[in-house]
Amino acid sequence: MATAVITAPPQLEQQKHAKQQVVDRIPARIKHIQFGIFSNDDVVSQATLEVSDRNVYDLAPANAGNQRVHTSNGPMDPRMGTTSKNTFCSTCGEAPEKCNGHFGHIKLALPAFHVGYLKHIIEILNCICKDCSRVMLPEDERRRYLHRMRRPGLDTLEKTKHAKSILEACRKMKDCPYCGGLNGTVRKVAGHPLKIIHNRYDAFMRSTAKNKSPPPGKVEFDKSLMTIKAALPDVDKHLKKAVDDMHPLRVLNLFKRISPEDCELLSMIPEDARPEMLIWQYLPVPPVALRPSVMQEAGATEDDVTNKIGDICQISSIIRAGLARGYPLQILMEQWDFLQLQIAMYINSDAPGLKQQGLQKTMRGFCQRLKGKGGRFRQNLSGKRVDFSGRTVIGPDPNLSIEEVAVPERVAKNLTYPEKVTRYNFEKLKRLVRHGPFRYPGANNIIKRSSGYTTLLQVIARKDPNGTRLKEHAEKLQIGDIVERHLEDGDIVLFNRQPSLHKLSILSHRAKVRPWRTFRLNECVCNPYNADFDGDEMNLHVPQTEEARTEATELMGVKYNLATPKNGTPIIAAIQDFITAAFLMSSKSNFFDRKTFCYICNFMFKGEGAYNPDTGKYEPIEIPPPAILKPQAMWTGKQVFNVLMRPNQNSRVLVNLDAASKQFQKPSDPREPGDANIDDSLLVIRNSEVMCGPMDKATVGDGKKDSVFYVIMRDYGPDHAVQAMNRLARLSARWLTNKGFSLGISDVTPGDRLNQRKQLLIDEAYAKCDKLIRDFKDGKLVRDAGCDEEQTMENRIGGILSAVRQAAGKICFDELSRWNAPLLMARCGSKGSDINVSQMVASVGQQMIGGARVADGFQHRTLPHFPKAARQPASKGFVSNSFFSGLTPSEFIFHAMSGREGLVDTAVKTAETGYMSRRLMKSLEDLSAMYDKTVQNSSGTVVQFTYGVDNLDPVDMEGKAQPVNFDRTFLDAVTTTWDNEEATLSPEAIRTYTQKWLDKERAKLTRYKLDGVTLLDYADKSNMAVDEHESLRDYIDTVQAFLFKKAKLLETTLQRHGLSLPVETPKKRTKEAANTYGILDGIAKISQTTLSRFLELCWNKYKRSEVQPGHAVGAIGAQSIGEPGTQMTLKTFHFAGVAGMSITQGVPRIKEIINASTTISTPVIACELSNKINEDAARVVKARVEKTYLRDVILYVEDVWHPNGAYIEMRIDWEAIKTLFVDVTPHEMKAAILTHKPLKWGKAGADVLVHGSRIRIEVPDTTNDPKRAGTKSAKTQKEYFERVQQVKQLLPDVVIKGYPDCQRAIIKKDTKPNDQGEYECQLLVEGYGLKACMTTPGIEGYKTTSNSVMEVKQELGIEAARATIIREIGSVMGSMDIDPRHMQLLADVMTFKGEVYGITRHGLQRSRDSVLQLASFEKTPDHLFEAAAKGKIDSIDGVSECIIMGQPVKLGTGAMKVYRPLNLESGDVGKKPTFFEEGWDALLVEG
Repeated sequence: MATAVITAPPQLEQQKHAKQQVVDRIPARIKHIQFGIFSNDDVVSQATLEVSDRNVYDLAPANAGNQRVHTSNGPMDPRMGTTSKNTFCSTCGEAPEKCNGHFGHIKLALPAFHVGYLKHIIEILNCICKDCSRVMLPEDERRRYLHRMRRPGLDTLEKTKHAKSILEACRKMKDCPYCGGLNGTVRKVAGHPLKIIHNRYDAFMRSTAKNKSPPPGKVEFDKSLMTIKAALPDVDKHLKKAVDDMHPLRVLNLFKRISPEDCELLSMIPEDARPEMLIWQYLPVPPVALRPSVMQEAGATEDDVTNKIGDICQISSIIRAGLARGYPLQILMEQWDFLQLQIAMYINSDAPGLKQQGLQKTMRGFCQRLKGKGGRFRQNLSGKRVDFSGRTVIGPDPNLSIEEVAVPERVAKNLTYPEKVTRYNFEKLKRLVRHGPFRYPGANNIIKRSSGYTTLLQVIARKDPNGTRLKEHAEKLQIGDIVERHLEDGDIVLFNRQPSLHKLSILSHRAKVRPWRTFRLNECVCNPYNADFDGDEMNLHVPQTEEARTEATELMGVKYNLATPKNGTPIIAAIQDFITAAFLMSSKSNFFDRKTFCYICNFMFKGEGAYNPDTGKYEPIEIPPPAILKPQAMWTGKQVFNVLMRPNQNSRVLVNLDAASKQFQKPSDPREPGDANIDDSLLVIRNSEVMCGPMDKATVGDGKKDSVFYVIMRDYGPDHAVQAMNRLARLSARWLTNKGFSLGISDVTPGDRLNQRKQLLIDEAYAKCDKLIRDFKDGKLVRDAGCDEEQTMENRIGGILSAVRQAAGKICFDELSRWNAPLLMARCGSKGSDINVSQMVASVGQQMIGGARVADGFQHRTLPHFPKAARQPASKGFVSNSFFSGLTPSEFIFHAMSGREGLVDTAVKTAETGYMSRRLMKSLEDLSAMYDKTVQNSSGTVVQFTYGVDNLDPVDMEGKAQPVNFDRTFLDAVTTTWDNEEATLSPEAIRTYTQKWLDKERAKLTRYKLDGVTLLDYADKSNMAVDEHESLRDYIDTVQAFLFKKAKLLETTLQRHGLSLPVETPKKRTKEAANTYGILDGIAKISQTTLSRFLELCWNKYKRSEVQPGHAVGAIGAQSIGEPGTQMTLKTFHFAGVAGMSITQGVPRIKEIINASTTISTPVIACELSNKINEDAARVVKARVEKTYLRDVILYVEDVWHPNGAYIEMRIDWEAIKTLFVDVTPHEMKAAILTHKPLKWGKAGADVLVHGSRIRIEVPDTTNDPKRAGTKSAKTQKEYFERVQQVKQLLPDVVIKGYPDCQRAIIKKDTKPNDQGEYECQLLVEGYGLKACMTTPGIEGYKTTSNSVMEVKQELGIEAARATIIREIGSVMGSMDIDPRHMQLLADVMTFKGEVYGITRHGLQRSRDSVLQLASFEKTPDHLFEAAAKGKIDSIDGVSECIIMGQPVKLGTGAMKVYRPLNLESGDVGKKPTFFEEGWDALLVEG
């Protein structure tokens, strides 16, 4: 049971500072929750009656209204409340809406164990003496532990640790230090839910000593069993198993004698929870409201709980009567057991062992009501159903702004916003009230300021067809009233699509009320929601207060979430048709006359001109000068994008960008910039003018930081980016409508040449496969590393056939028309890829199932259509036909098999990743950046001293995990500040100015020793000099290095052209100088203005990208890792550069890492070799690591018989030893044979003789044992023969060299030569044994890594484990492009306690002490029972706790507090008199 401590607001006079509030009357706030257990007095005092009758209704017939009367003192007594609408509570007289009901109680005839506290009861019994009830610790130890438990400020985790050590110390004590009584172990009987036994003489019974003497008490215990021995002789053989039965009555009496000090040692608070409270004597009966009757046609059906209360009442009364009348003990014990089982079902119907007891149908106990997805915690406390929400199907509308959402009028009439009447909106709201609820725009309700009453306009409008009463109410409207008006254009709404995998799944839009029945949104915003229009539905929520609207706009607004916090790349950008249209429009073959160009430009605007977010006005559109002047003025398609980016000269948007398009290939000559590419595939923009290049997925789509919209957003703010996107959406939709873009059968019809080339390709691949199969059958196939011949063949065939589809895709690109629709979409990246085109037109390709070709479903073949043992491509899943030509039946089934695998994989993956995301979120939810730049959890524990080392926010990273993209920023600085009259600075002047500018910032970063006093040199890199400014110092150095590099380029350019700059840079340049330095300017000019601008940009961008205090870095990190997990494949194996060694990847690998699993599916140790070049040296090292068996190095093994016995002889194959590079001697082999456990030589051992290359093992004949005198029987001879054969069979498996935990080692040879032109080798070891591998001669220990986090922790420590977690998650999710800061935070959460804790309930338990957070995750009842027994306090700091308690979360905007001085003088605040002080003074005066 939990008690809430409520703190009222402190009196202002008693405080120097008080938090400034928005409202006048501050509501009381729950400060913390203390959990405890009700004592018997508490149970009885809170109850309104004792439930003693099992009958729900009186046995008398129903009254006149056919209503049956509830039995007095029965389970449904009206004094415990009521659930029917027209009756009132008999206790408080209130209706069911106001009365929650009242508790009752059952007085039990005998005490019973509480199933929830059974574990705690057994723990306490193990700690105390079963005779005197004292805690079994010697006095000095007892005092020491008591001192620890009483230490102030002891947190729950430390308390639990101390309690554990007390339990262990008590378990070791066999004799009580106070009464000398013997104590054994106390445990639960296996298979029984509630029976506890005390095995007092356990140690004596298990002892194997010859002369053991029975302990005191054992003799009396045996005597007490004599009676039953005499009555039942069969019992005699079971008497050794006789134990003490610790029944509830005995345990209760023991617990009552425990002193308060001993309670503290048992980590219980004597005032709140004494041990005897863990046992039921009085059972609370919950109010009727918790267990309402279900009314049906036949009558009322009672709740499971009500029926169980009746059962418990009846059994208790039977036992009470039996005790009074003296029933036989056996019957009473059975009844008592049954009573305990019924109470256990009442509390927890899933308790282990209840099902075996043959109880009736299962019911939902109280534990079942709390736990699981549908329980109180997750269903009703952590998440709730809400008002003011709507849901319908979604559709696209490119005419909307990306910030808008079209809301159907029908929805707008139902969802209201409470607007307060002011003098500014008085007339508007009067008009809305006159319209009423059924006419849009109108109002649904009025809340009067004076009385607080709500007027329902719906009721009035139904009875008022003329609207006169509505007019009356409109006239009576006063300032200060609240009108709940219909949703109108411009209202802030929250739009959400489930599953909500990351914070961008719920964004704030502005409503646009439209007709029809669907929500509509701009297609650019589909990406964050992962929405499409094939029937998806979305939810809309209307915030109800001005604060909520403000927060929704500022934090969740679409324009502030254009980039994803996963890595800072744009997520809201052009998609699909928009990209196709932009690509076609920006083609270099598009030319328009003035009329057409203006017409196209007008597509982008709504006839109002171009909106300028800086001025908030619509301004005229200025068209650029034509690209071709004669014979006719012509504008290009690219110039449309100039207007799109910068519609007129007033706009400050000057985009400067060099970006590779999707089809761009780097020129072979590194000096070539690529802008003169014949394919026109490099986009070059200068001051918002497109010089060359197309608009495609890479330049206007999502996922690239070199895109046009991203550059506008970063350099000119999100408002300008939103305007540009809106223009593109309108342009694309209208232009494609006019131009047309469709896909027909002609688009997928291959030409004759394409068919010929495809057939040639397939024939060639088949020929290669046939050759491989022949080589395999003839035994000529050279094996790949770590593979046998068959695996090698399969790997190579798989490689050949997979390449066919890729090659066919390239053929399609070459052969199909450039206007081919599927090809065009694949080329610009709007949808599909060359493989999709290839499958439609050329060949579907190899069907892979589980990463391999189709397995044999029939005997030695895939289908009966093929010959046995056929390994040809067609028989193992290769589909040579295309979807156009149609698949044969066998190809169709292979394709269906592959498709089935994909469907199953998706379904399984969804569940796996969903649970993974939930665990990540629960573990990281309360981490936030603080004002001191540390990352802390809700209890104030520091998890990171600086977020991600440099305190930068991933969403603001312009480069790859870097805050500034220097090349683009420099280009922008040069282009925007270009002036022909301004001369370039000299290289020396650039260096001097840069140094001077940056040194001003360096001067602010003074370096102190760790003591914070001793001043150190700025460049000091020693351990004692490390501080929180390291990353900023590194950044300053990076900026300097970049500019020095540019100065060097200027220097070399001057030298190459034989030019020299004047000593002093002139303020203005002459025309002659401009001509002289023209080439130089084009290559490397850096003017004073450019340099200053670049340095300012770099500094401002860095400062702007710092993490805001209060930012929920943990939740963002969890989403950034969890959301991409849904796109990962489930069962993937990545070959670690070697065909034979696969490493688990995808979701299973992520699970292994975050679970901190000790055993992983594919442990691999990557060993760096001392000699990387020589392959023979690598083989020698491999032989030291890998297990070499005796069978690998012997020619034969044979058993030789002679009259006196037999021996086994082997010959060593020295050639094999030489080939395997094994460094082993015959004597080492002898030692290995003698120590090989499966041979079971025993103490005597075996006689192993070594003669040169031969090893002889004498097998001892146990039948010659002198103790077994007599002639040899046939049986013993047979035993000896079998022993010899067993030894002969086991000998080849003896390990003579290598590490036991190493499964195998493979040498991986690089496919590319290093700088010296040599191929390097690396050793990959499959298995464990990092320490052994690191210390092996020939292996560089410092550079050896393992992918097993727990093994690294064990061998190298916690920092190495943290680095391994970061590296492993990075390698698995490498293709997902997640910012390393998120992975660092996850690794820190797993390791910040000094141990590796998994992101599981066990890890969470060890690192968090909040009861509510743990209870809302998993094992809800267990955490609540433990919290109650230990009297835990939850201070409601974390996210889960605040949500459950309905309090503002202390992150983000809730992290900030405002204090104000009260300006009180010294005499303003004085001591307040106590309540009776004045009366006392009066009495004194009278006296």
